[in-house]
Amino acid sequence: MEPSGSTTNNHALNSTGGVCPWEVSDTARLRRFLCFGSEGDVYTAREEGRVGLEHAGALLSLLQDGRGPEVVDEIRRFAQEGRAVRLGSCWFALALCSQHSELKTRQAAFKALKEVCRDPAHLFSFIQYKKELKEGMKCGIWGRALRKAVSDWYNEQDAMSLAAAVTKCKQREGWSHQDLLRLSHTKPARDAIALISKYITKGWKEAQVAYADKEKSEEVVRVLSYLEMVEKVRHSCDETEVVHLIEEHKLEREQLLTDHLQSRQVWRALLKEMALHSVLKILGKMTSNKILEPGNSETQILCDRLQSESALKKAKIHPLSILLASENYKRGQGYQGKTKWEPDGCILKAMDSAFYRSFVNVEPVGKRFLVAVDVSTSLSSVVPGSAISTAVAAAAITLIFARTETNTHVLAFSEGAVVPCSLSAHMTLAEATTELVKIPSGSTDCTLPITWATENGKCVDVFIILTNNPLWTLAASPVESLRKHRETSGANSKLVMCGLTSIGHAIADTEDRGLLSICGFDLGALSVIRNLAQDLI
Repeated sequence: MEPSGSTTNNHALNSTGGVCPWEVSDTARLRRFLCFGSEGDVYTAREEGRVGLEHAGALLSLLQDGRGPEVVDEIRRFAQEGRAVRLGSCWFALALCSQHSELKTRQAAFKALKEVCRDPAHLFSFIQYKKELKEGMKCGIWGRALRKAVSDWYNEQDAMSLAAAVTKCKQREGWSHQDLLRLSHTKPARDAIALISKYITKGWKEAQVAYADKEKSEEVVRVLSYLEMVEKVRHSCDETEVVHLIEEHKLEREQLLTDHLQSRQVWRALLKEMALHSVLKILGKMTSNKILEPGNSETQILCDRLQSESALKKAKIHPLSILLASENYKRGQGYQGKTKWEPDGCILKAMDSAFYRSFVNVEPVGKRFLVAVDVSTSLSSVVPGSAISTAVAAAAITLIFARTETNTHVLAFSEGAVVPCSLSAHMTLAEATTELVKIPSGSTDCTLPITWATENGKCVDVFIILTNNPLWTLAASPVESLRKHRETSGANSKLVMCGLTSIGHAIADTEDRGLLSICGFDLGALSVIRNLAQDLI
């Protein structure tokens, strides 16, 4: 398995001994699996099913070939460097490697545990995948190697970070910290970890008594004080006290009781330090509960944060995340339940500003892109699983590339030909959307942008075709069109066919590694395109 960035990256030998750079090798399939949970060439937005052995043929093949340590290196890279759109694939793959018959593979997997599973939820998922893989077998999962790896996971954490983590995420996937500490026979490496361990297994009162008369290090004193505050807030019915504890110790909603979350004052206190990602998810709820009201201080503070470039950079929020949240908020009601709200104009204005300001968070790939929008059908339908119209989605995706990649061509096509389109990086989202919907519709041929680039001498690294048509009419094979462009331009061109309303339509039955289908659209789709452009999948 070649390191990323290698000139032979993902190349596979053909039967004649030559190099076929576009053949889908086991390495390429593994990387697709680690990225989005499938070895195939179709990424389906918002599909969060659990993965299993039936999805991991290439992974099993590589392990069978004795390449386990290399597989673990790939898992580590995808988890650590943000390449994985769905981390569950990485946890599953690591669990499989940790149970492989080859010793060096198991050792590499356990050594990578704390790097791949960075918080308790990840660790619980990893353990559950190990349990599922072992079901039907007579042996257990808690051997010496796993016990040591789990013990190390706890012992090598920063004590204050661990105290916060175990009080925010107590259990998941049917596992708790108490289960893991008991089954791993963890022996705490230092006093602060021993205190947290006792708190988890015996409860606060016993932990408090055990350390009452002991000589305590500065680290133990800090952890003891923090756990005391967490326990105090959990046993408090005094709204004023709860608010004070939240503000003083920056406690989060996962550390509170359900009853506390009935209080508007508690929510106001939580909002002050709540991560912007979390705030965007509950805007409707906060407006419905009158915590965010026109002109009040909470609304003003939120609007200021949304319009602060430094706050957006710190939160690393992507423009598409803001747009999806904004369109959902504008909708005025949730997808489930009966929650309804009247969208606040100041918040909508702030989110519109945040959309453009957050472009600083998009790191350029540095490739030559051609984004082509199929306007042959109406762009008035909605992207599945969102409140965003396909016209707005297409305009937003186009703007993201046009504004962040210096070498981007924008095309529209309809009626069997490329049509004039003056969409540019300087437009607002509303202007870009208007430009797309005013073009007359006609028949769809998604190979037209490739043909246009080839005939006009444009050298393109990545073609991105955005279409609203669930059934694609192709005058020529997209594979052949792409190969012709590669031969003519000398570029290692790739093609991403994105069906904005599709729920599972592929380009063609192809074994060309440079082709990928996206069904629907979400933030993960942009990560998939980025990975493909950089030869990471």
